[in-house]
Amino acid sequence: MATLRAEQLTSLTHTIFEAVGASSEEAGLVAEFLVRSNLAGHDSHGVIRISQYLRLMKEGKMKPGAGVEVVRETGSTALVNGNWGFGQVVAKRSMEIAIEKAEKNGIGAVGVFNCNHVGRLVDYTAMAAARDMIGVMMCHGVPSVPPFGGIDRMFSPGPISVALPAGSQKPILLDISTSVVAEGKVRVKLRRGEKVPLGWIIDKEGRPTQNPADLYAGGAILPLGGEVGYKGFGLGLFVDLMSGALTGSGCASSPEFRGGNGVFMMAVNISDFTGLDDYKRRVDELVARIKASRKAPGVKYIFLPGEPELREEERRLAEGIYVEDETWEEITSTAKGLGLDLTPYETAAVVQS
Repeated sequence: MATLRAEQLTSLTHTIFEAVGASSEEAGLVAEFLVRSNLAGHDSHGVIRISQYLRLMKEGKMKPGAGVEVVRETGSTALVNGNWGFGQVVAKRSMEIAIEKAEKNGIGAVGVFNCNHVGRLVDYTAMAAARDMIGVMMCHGVPSVPPFGGIDRMFSPGPISVALPAGSQKPILLDISTSVVAEGKVRVKLRRGEKVPLGWIIDKEGRPTQNPADLYAGGAILPLGGEVGYKGFGLGLFVDLMSGALTGSGCASSPEFRGGNGVFMMAVNISDFTGLDDYKRRVDELVARIKASRKAPGVKYIFLPGEPELREEERRLAEGIYVEDETWEEITSTAKGLGLDLTPYETAAVVQS
C-alpha cells in the first residue's frame, strides 16, 4: 500500500491525464477534483476512478478537448451538451453558467446531457455557496438500484447535493446518495478485501449479502431507508426524472440512456429573495441552536453536513492519503506504461508498507 501527500497524488494524476492527451488545464482540474474527494474521505470518488476514465478514453467515450455547448437557453435556464468531455470540466462550466444566470435573473437552472462521471456533487454546489448563492445539484448514471421491494436494477444511486452559505459559521454542504451507499464505496470495499455491512446490497436473487463482489455479479444497491426505503426510492425516482427525462439523457433504465451522468443543477441568488445579511444571520442562529441542543447518550458532538469531510481533510492533509494496493498498482503500472518517471513518488515522500 502507499500513503501520499495530497500534492504528490495530484501531481501524479495530472501527469497521467496529460500524458494520454488531456490539456494541462483539463488534467489539472480532473486531478484536483479527484484528490479533493480522497482528502474528504470519499475514496470512492477519488483516484480509484483513474483507470475507469482511462478506459473510457481508450474506448472513445471520454473525449479530451470536447467543447461545452449550450443548445437551448433562456434568461434563467440552459441545456448543455457536454459532448462526452471530462465530467468535471463539463459540470464546472455548467455550474458557472447557472451562477451567471442567477446573478442576472435570481435563479439559474441548467440541465446537462452527454456528460461523463462528474465525481462529488458538492464540489459544484459549493461554487454557488462561495458566491453567496444556494447551490443545488443532482445526477443519475448507470442503474444499480432496484425500486423499493424489487430486485432488478432500475435507478442509479442518484446523488443530491445542496450547498448553503452562512455568515460566521461554515457553509452547510450536503451531498448524499438516494441509495444506502454510492457504488464506489462498494468498489473500495472490494479492493480492500473487506465485507460490506448488511443492508447495503443484495445479490442477483435479491438476498442480503456482505460480499461486495455480489454487486458486480448482478446484484443491486438498496434504496436509502431500510424498512422505510420507499423514501429513498421516491427520491431516487425524482433524481432519475430530473436528470434523465428533463435533460434528454434518458432515464437510467431506458434504452436511450447511453451512460455517463445526466445532470440537473441550479443556483439561487439569495439577495433576490431576502437581505443577504439577514439570511446569514438566520443560518448562523440556527446552527448555534443545533450545536447547543441536547445530545443523545454517548454523543459528544453534533455534526452538520460537510463537517465530517472538513475534519477528515485536515487529518489527511497532515497524515497523507492512503491508497489501497490494487488501486496503487493500477496507477503505477499505467504511469510506467506511459513512460512517466515515478521516482518522486517512490522515495521517502511516499510511505509504503
